[in-house]
Amino acid sequence: MDFNYPNVKSALIFVFMFFLTAEYLAQDYLKKLRVSPKAEVMQVVGLTQINISYSRPGVKGRKIWGNLVPYNKVWRAGADEATKITFSKEVKIEGKKLAAGSYSFFVIPNKKEWTVIFNKVADQWGAFEYNEAEDVLRLKVKPKTAEFEEWLRYDINKMGDYSANICLHWEKLKMNLKLETN
Repeated sequence: MDFNYPNVKSALIFVFMFFLTAEYLAQDYLKKLRVSPKAEVMQVVGLTQINISYSRPGVKGRKIWGNLVPYNKVWRAGADEATKITFSKEVKIEGKKLAAGSYSFFVIPNKKEWTVIFNKVADQWGAFEYNEAEDVLRLKVKPKTAEFEEWLRYDINKMGDYSANICLHWEKLKMNLKLETN
C-alpha cells in the first residue's frame, strides 16, 4: 500500500484522531462518574408539583447514623450537592405553611428525633456554607425503623387528592413528612 496518496494520509489521520478522541472522552466520562448517583422524584399533589433532586449515597457496609452521618450536626440529606426540594405552589409541611419555591433540605439527626430544615439558599454544595439565618422552616420529626435500604431514596407517596408524605429512607431508618396542598 502506498501512503503517499493524500486521501490515504487523510483517512489514517482521521482514524488516529477518532481513537484518540474516543479514548479521551472515555477517560473524561470516568472522571465524572459519581459514587453517589443523582436522582430526582416528582409528584403532582392537588395542583402542586413537587420535585426533589438529590444524590444517592450507598451504605456499602458502613455504620451510617451517628458515624458517617454524625448526630447533632447539619447533614445535606443526601450526598454531593444539598438536596433540593421545589414546590410550584404554597404547601403545608406537618401543618406549617411553606411558600412556593425551591429550598435546600437539611436534617440534623440524633438518636430519637430529627430536625428537618428548609433553607432558602436552594443551590449549595453539601452543608459547608449552610447558614441557619437562611432557614424558612424547621420541624421536629421522629424517624422509624424500616427495612434495609442500601441507596438513600426519597419518595412522595400520594395519600389523597391534596395530601402526600415525603419520605426519606436509608439504611434501616425512614422519615415521613406530611404534606398538604390547597
